[in-house]
Amino acid sequence: MTAKMRFSLKAGERIFINGAVLTVSQKVTLSLLNDARFLLESHVLQLAEATTPMRQLYFVVQALLINPQEEEQGMAAFHKIYDALLVVTTEETTKAQLRSIGDLVTRRRTFEALKAIRGLFENVESKTASTSTMMPEKAA
Repeated sequence: MTAKMRFSLKAGERIFINGAVLTVSQKVTLSLLNDARFLLESHVLQLAEATTPMRQLYFVVQALLINPQEEEQGMAAFHKIYDALLVVTTEETTKAQLRSIGDLVTRRRTFEALKAIRGLFENVESKTASTSTMMPEKAA
């Protein structure tokens, strides 16, 4: 049987697999041989970091992945934020990406949805940062 996914963890790192939290005491390489819902600790967004609606959406989808037993409440929270984002988003490209994310979550492809959301909020934040640095200064 060939590995579907391989990754290395350092001592003390955690990984979330199908709702279970695993930690390793020494450097190890893991191979997942079948489909599993997993999230590396380095991709976990802390609540304090969920400072924008897009980051809040990521946080909720992350919770769906980490806590599958709370799926009903997680999906309700997802739809609340997701529906609001669709209403306020004016850029059609972003709306299309959001719809794709909604489809991924509906099909329980949460890891793929997280990657897409991360790409969206990193893109939006980099645009915001470059706009704020390009603002002209007031003349004295």
